[in-house]
Amino acid sequence: MAKVTLEQANEIIRAGQAKGREMDIGPLTIVVLDDGGHLVSMQREDKSGILRFEIAFGKAWGGLAIGRSSRANEADIITREHFGVGLAAASNGRIIPVAGGVLIVDQNGDVAGAVGVTGDSSDNDETCAIAGIEAAGLSPKV
Repeated sequence: MAKVTLEQANEIIRAGQAKGREMDIGPLTIVVLDDGGHLVSMQREDKSGILRFEIAFGKAWGGLAIGRSSRANEADIITREHFGVGLAAASNGRIIPVAGGVLIVDQNGDVAGAVGVTGDSSDNDETCAIAGIEAAGLSPKV
């Protein structure tokens, strides 16, 4: 299984930021994690809020923890509140279950890492994550 590289992570961030500027949305914080949940790269645009790293990290880390996008985690928690409470407890509050966390898969369909984006609406954050992943020549798993 391939892991997301530093070069790929930096391209994901560059392209995700470019997409955000194209969309004229708020300042973004973008985090790229490897398949083990370790930080590969991160950037916080000027004027991005001070809690944005934790939010972006939690979106990406939560996707890796459960094995699906943060959007899927959000949908499940809305319909199964007790599951959300359990996830929050088991992760010590690290999982952020809203769209904007997207898994990165390699050519074999194996998870190579995850991207977390925050700074605007969750839908816009997710759009920027996907744009970054695709620009790096990788595949998103939404």
